[in-house]
Parts: sequence; structure tokens; C-alpha cells
Amino acid sequence: MTDPASTVDSSPAPTAPTGPRPKVTNRGRTAFAVASSNSDSTEVPEFEPFIAPGPRGFPPMTEFLDILEVDMVSKFEEINKQEHRTEFYDSNFLIVRRGQEFQVKITFNRPYKPKDKFALEFVIGTNPDYNKGTYIPIFPNKDRKSRWPGRITNTSDSVLTIGITPLANCIVGKYHMYVAVMTPFGIRRTKKESTRDLYILFNPWSPADDVFLDDEPERQECVINETGIIYHGAYDDVAERHWNYGQFNYGVLDACLYIMDRSEMPITNRGDPIKVTRKASAMLNSRDDDGVLVGNWSGDYTYGVAPTSWTGSTEILLTYASSKTPVGYAQCWVYAAVFNTFLRCLGIPSRVVTNYYSAHDNDGNLKTDIILHENGKIDRTRTRDSIWNYHCWNECFMTRPDLPAGFGGWQVVDATPQETSDAKGLYRCGPASVLAIKHGELCYPFDAGFVFAEVNSDVVFYSRGKDGAMQPVRVNQTHVGRMVLTKAAGDTTRRDITSQYKFPEGTSEERTVLEKAEGFGCHREKSRPLEADVDLVLPTLEVAIGDDFELSLGFKNRSDQQRVVEAYISGNVVYYTGVSSAEFMLREPTVTLKPNESVNELVVVESKKYMKHLVEQASLHFIVTGKVKETGQILTAMKVVRLHNPKLSVKVSGANRVSEEMMVMVEFINPFSFALAEVYIRMEGAGVMMPKFKYYSLIPKGSSLIWTEFFVPKRAGTTRVFATLDCPKLRQVQGEASLTIEP
Repeated sequence: MTDPASTVDSSPAPTAPTGPRPKVTNRGRTAFAVASSNSDSTEVPEFEPFIAPGPRGFPPMTEFLDILEVDMVSKFEEINKQEHRTEFYDSNFLIVRRGQEFQVKITFNRPYKPKDKFALEFVIGTNPDYNKGTYIPIFPNKDRKSRWPGRITNTSDSVLTIGITPLANCIVGKYHMYVAVMTPFGIRRTKKESTRDLYILFNPWSPADDVFLDDEPERQECVINETGIIYHGAYDDVAERHWNYGQFNYGVLDACLYIMDRSEMPITNRGDPIKVTRKASAMLNSRDDDGVLVGNWSGDYTYGVAPTSWTGSTEILLTYASSKTPVGYAQCWVYAAVFNTFLRCLGIPSRVVTNYYSAHDNDGNLKTDIILHENGKIDRTRTRDSIWNYHCWNECFMTRPDLPAGFGGWQVVDATPQETSDAKGLYRCGPASVLAIKHGELCYPFDAGFVFAEVNSDVVFYSRGKDGAMQPVRVNQTHVGRMVLTKAAGDTTRRDITSQYKFPEGTSEERTVLEKAEGFGCHREKSRPLEADVDLVLPTLEVAIGDDFELSLGFKNRSDQQRVVEAYISGNVVYYTGVSSAEFMLREPTVTLKPNESVNELVVVESKKYMKHLVEQASLHFIVTGKVKETGQILTAMKVVRLHNPKLSVKVSGANRVSEEMMVMVEFINPFSFALAEVYIRMEGAGVMMPKFKYYSLIPKGSSLIWTEFFVPKRAGTTRVFATLDCPKLRQVQGEASLTIEP
């Protein structure tokens, strides 16, 4: 009997497969590949026979209609553009908005007769399919029902004017139009020519469209306006960054459609603003999918453009579309600005929003933890959380049929890759209903909990004992989400929209919202340590970069007994994300306060201490903590001091008329005691100048530079020219000039 354990398998070992890998296809799952490219389209045959040809081919078809000319642009160009609000697009093609009629002209070889049968066919993407809305035949003579309404609006001999109304929920993108004539022998249609391409966009003017915005000033601002102001700096020292969105510039619309193609987004999903904005929030950053922009917060921008150097979105989008590779570099306001261009270009109302003291919630709770030693000094090794001085995202306007009634309107979308989304683990955020965020309804998609934490987190100070035990000693409920700003419609002023995100601190509505948020898994610090009877106040300062200044700490004793405070003053150079670059100052004063006495402790801050540690968007972060000797109570205060940069001088001169040459002059004087090397200056203007840049190897101390450029305005109206100066030692220098162009 054979021992099974001793049996040897003599069959040959399996070998690795050789030869090319098999081609992976959709066969076996779907009959055709899912159409996901707007730039590709199926060639429709010029003749589709109904019968087989005879010995001499098909019978002559001279008695039937033949198409001589299809005019989509020149005849009705101004009418279509004005009625569809697309006159600013720099394009040779017809651009219209869905849910609204546009007109085309067709010239036949003979006068049209009612018995003649013809159709207009609109095709988008590959594998056009009537049931999927990618093939739309229109029968203007009413012999068959059309998916899109079509009608003959005028007949003049052999020339017909046709009115077509794309459905208000149709696919957004680039279509091609054919004209097909029906004969007993087959269908005869026009050749495919690019002159019959047209673009269909979202329509915020149509009540039937999901992006309908019933507010004309807001529509003008959030769809038509090409220039914007993005707010940054500090809560009590707001700064402005001007930006040219350039959504109407030549090539930008095609670049936006390429972004959706690059994402392989199915053509059939491109009529849904929820799906479009969610996909775009992922594609605007390069994480996961080689999207548009590479994020960089390191300070080293050797292989790209510094985020602070950009003046607008056009150069970024055109570079991405032509190179097919991500563009460097971006930080949150660049992501938000380019995303804004994408949304406005496609017709979705949008605006850039800035949240001051924005919490970056990476653990799903509502707390930002600062760890202190027992003596009240910050434990730098254990304090990991940070609060961004500001963070920019976008709001877009749409209905939300996927949510209960009332949660439509403004939606948060964020292209900055902070954390992965609550679905599929990709770097994307939104759309999240602003109203749902305000009311703590965090169960609704998408990513409402993340945005809720950005505006509602508490700052909790913990005292860490020698045994490692953590005891909350101070809770600041008002620091995070201090203010939310956006540009006012039709003006250059700012608009405070904080109340749209949260109820006032301490109100019963706010408490109800926080309790509801906790029910959805957001955990906050519930303990409320006793407040110290000594107040600590830091001043509001305006400081120019390179200046020495005084920091006055105000201590006020509210008790009837003497108090001694052992204070710690930490000064840090920080990135705008709140991450510390270097600690440049540490003071440990002891302040003695008589009963009900106020004392100011003056600290001199020398520029030579902080200048060598500066990063871009220079700001200094002061955290003051202290322990009251008599009671053991903890004092805390935080202050961000924004360092003001010098300005660029931008002056425009000339006739201020369309098609007449003008001149812009940019001037800068180096105010520092050191030279500036590797300097880039950029400038552009909406409707007057495409992006330009110039490089200077060195600007010696105290010297000046002047850059002059000529330009020719393309259209009338009020606009602005923006300029920036950027180099490793000096970031975020900018200037702008307004001008009004006459027809």
C-alpha cells in the first residue's frame, strides 16, 4: 500500500504566461463601450439606403430635396448670442444654452413643400443612441414627434429658418448637427463639417434648468462676470487678491470639456450639475487622476509657477489642455479660482468663498486640540492640529432633487485635496448643501460633515500631566469659522455670508444644530472648564514686511484679589494653513495684577528675528498662554498678524476704444536692503489682454523696474488689468488698474 505522504507529483510546474496581455474590452458586459469623450464622435453615413441598389445603382433622386447650405452662425449670430447670453465667448462656433430656442438657416436646391420630409440630427460623443439622449432627431414639419421641440419659423423660397429648443435637462457639451432628407430609397444627409458644430451649456435663466437662479444681479456676477476678488489674509486684516477668471477666452470652453473627457465621465452624465460638479472637484486637483493642478505648499516651486504668481485661470487651463499633464502649482485659492472658471464657463452659477480660521478636520470630530504642559506652556511635540488662517472653496447654485425639499440653492464644492471624500475615497468634496450644513443635517451627501467641521469646530486646550493624563482647561467655541466672505454681486466690496453657514454663537438654534450634528457622529468637547478671572487681549496690528513692531498684551484682573500670571508668548512664522515654519520668539514674562487692575505687557518684535524664516503669504502667529498662580486657571489668546507686502504700480493709457492700441506700464521699486533674484512678473486683463509674463534675473536693492506692453481691446465695457510679481524672497506682490473701453 502506498503512503500518500510519500507520493511525488511529477507533473510540470505551471509556467508564467507569455506573449502580449489580452486586450481588455467591454465585450461580455455591454454591447458597446460607454461613451466618455466629447471630442470623439461617430461618423454618420451620408446615405442610408432603405432598399438594395438595382443593376444601375440607386434611381436618380433629383426630384427630392437636396441641401445646399446650412448656416449656423452668420445669419443669426447676434440674435442667438444675445438671447442666450453667449456673446462674450471668443469662439467661431454657435454657443447656446439649453431650455431656450435658437435658430439656424437651411438652403435647399428648390422651394420647400409641405410633403417634403427632412430632419435635423444632433449627435454627441461616440455610439450615439436615441434612448441615451446622445442622438436627437428633430422633425420641424411635425410629421413625427421630436425629443427637442423644433419648428419652421420662416420660409423664403428655398430658404428655411428653423427654431430648435434643446431640453432643459439635455447633455451639456459639444454637438454636431446633420441635416437629413428622407427619400423612398434612403436617407441623404450632409457631410460632417466642423462649421456645424455647436456647444450647449447649462442655463441659469431657464426655470426648467436645475441651475436656474432667479436673481439677475447674482446671475450677472456668478455667470457673466470675468473678474473676481478672492479674500485672504486674516480675520481682522482682510486682504484682496484680484483674479481674471477668463471663462470666455478662446480655448477655455474646449479645455473645460477636455477636463470631463480626461476624467472619463460618461457623456450621459453631463447634463446633471450634481455629477458634473462632483467629478470636476476631483479633476481640478492632480491627486488620483492626473487632474488640472498640482498642489504645493513647500515653498519650492522650481519646476512650475508659484501659486502666488498666477493672475488668472486661462494660462492654467490652456496649458493643461495642450500638454495633457497637470500644471504646477496651486494652493487653495488657485484651485477655487480655476474651478470657478470651469463652472461659470459651462453656465453653472458659482462664486469663490473664503472661510477665516478654517479647521482642517482629519479625524471626523469637531475639535482642534492644543496640548499644554502643566505650567501652561505649549507642548510643541504633541500639538498636531492646525487651523488654516483662511481657506477658499466654491459655492455653486443648483436644485438638489436627491435631497429633501428645501436643500437646493448654494452648494459647497472644494477642489483642494485635503482629505478623501465620504464616498469612494477620492480627493473631492461636494456638492454639499449650505442649508444642510447650517442645520446640522450631515447625513446628506456629499461631505457635509467635513465642511461643517471647517466652520464649527471648537479649539480645546488640554493640560497634560506628568502621567500623560489630558485635562481640558480651556474651550474656545468662537475662534473657528469666524467669518465667511465672498465678493458682492455687481460691486467690488465684500459680502459677509457667515450667517448662511451657522447660527450665531451661543443661541438656542446653534445648540440644537450641534446636538443634531453629534447624532450624526460629530463628537465635540462637552466639558466646560471654569473661565479664568483674568482676561487676556491681543491687539489688532497692521505691519509692513520688514518692520519692527510692538505687541501689546492686555491683562485685566476681574477679581478682588491679587493675581500673578506666569505667561508664555510664542511667535511663529506660519504658512497660511496654520502649519508652523519656525518659532522665532519665546518670552516668559510674569505679570502681577492688583485687584481689578489692567496691565499692558509690551513685547518688541524685531524684523531680523522673523525675516530669515519667512514663507510665502507671510504671516506671524502669536499664541499666548498663561497660568494664574493663585488659582491654577489657564489663560489663552491667539493672533495672526499679516505682513503687508509692497505694491505694484499698474497704469493704463491710450484711446480706450475697441480695436485701438493701448499701453500698460507696470512699475516696481525694491524697498528692501537686499536684492531680489529670479523675479517673474505676470499680467493679463479680461477682454483686453491674454496672459503675459517677463523674467528678471535680479532687482538690486533700492532699484526699480518698468515693464511696458501694448494691447488691443476686443470689446467694450469696464474691465481691469492685473499684475503680479513673484520671486523666492518675496511672494504675493500685486497691482491692478481699472479701465472702461468704449465701442
